[in-house]
Amino acid sequence: MLTVVWDVDDVLNDLMYQWFMHEWRVQHPDCVLSYEELTNNPPHEVLGIGCAEYLSSLDLFRKTERARNMSPRPELVPWFHEQGWHFRHIALTARPLETAPDVAHWVMHHFGAWIRCFGVVPTRLGDGVPTYDQTKGEYLRWLGRGDIMVDDSADNIHQAESLGLRTLQLAQPWNDSRLTICDLLHQLSNMADYS
Repeated sequence: MLTVVWDVDDVLNDLMYQWFMHEWRVQHPDCVLSYEELTNNPPHEVLGIGCAEYLSSLDLFRKTERARNMSPRPELVPWFHEQGWHFRHIALTARPLETAPDVAHWVMHHFGAWIRCFGVVPTRLGDGVPTYDQTKGEYLRWLGRGDIMVDDSADNIHQAESLGLRTLQLAQPWNDSRLTICDLLHQLSNMADYS
């Protein structure tokens, strides 16, 4: 049985869209950009701000009720019900460690019937916190598991490919993939081992 490694933010959910629409645009009503114009991730340069300001805003949003109660992408839950049992599943996220408990709860609440393993690559570590892995590639090398990686980040996709994983990159404004969630799930279903 193949193991799928799922990115959480902007794959299982639409965190960046939610942040942009319900935090950034609310706090900056003069912003005329559309979500589709966020062609870099992080998008601080597109927004005309420093990276620290962007990260602070995103981290604050991650702690809100809206973020904790985001719905999964609507196409995913039916797919997991119909096809999820053909694979094993791992969630792997890169985010600040202080926000990991909320997203781990979110993953288990929505996908716990299928996703039984949750990993985090902490970003922006505080003093005294050990650094085990700095990238998802390093985490996957250590874990030694995973056959298919689903992510929106070109860097994460390249790291997974260098380890021999097959990859599916979900289209987002900041990458050059054209793979919609429906196309991605169709391709993933075709990779299942039905024997």
